[in-house]
Amino acid sequence: MPEKKTISKPNIILTGFMATGKTTIGRLLARQLGYEFIDTDYLIEDRCDLTIAEIFHEKGETVFRAMEADVSRELGDKAGLVIATGGGLVLDPANVIALRSQGRVFCLVATPEAILDRASRDAVVRPLLAGSNPMEQITELMNARKKAYLHFTQVETTGKTPDEVVRILLSHFGFRDC
Repeated sequence: MPEKKTISKPNIILTGFMATGKTTIGRLLARQLGYEFIDTDYLIEDRCDLTIAEIFHEKGETVFRAMEADVSRELGDKAGLVIATGGGLVLDPANVIALRSQGRVFCLVATPEAILDRASRDAVVRPLLAGSNPMEQITELMNARKKAYLHFTQVETTGKTPDEVVRILLSHFGFRDC
């Protein structure tokens, strides 16, 4: 029987809806663990020299999703990473399989009200908020993704500081006060 491979520095993958804190919390978590932080959206933007919105507009969603799949396979072969995914990346089961090969996926969650508040204060332009009723759009998209997100350990971020969320995540790995 083949020996099970032990990962000395398992990846920690953070997914969830926009403005749930994936990037902020991911950076803090990586710093505490001495891991490298990678945001899949920023990685794709950097490689294409286009924003996600520009990629969608100029190349289409299908091309963007293929880029996400490539990045998932690439990062799934590495260890010692904290990875923040785009909110839709985990909707493709192949991406989840690739990322889980060296780590564990957590889904950061927040209320629609918290998401709207955070996203409207964010420096990043959120195309979702451009419509006439952003709360309705947020709620509809959250409901559409809910089933996929429920496959992962849920970590609530509403009403918590980033440091509190980091402590919750660390507790899943047996870490106490890092």
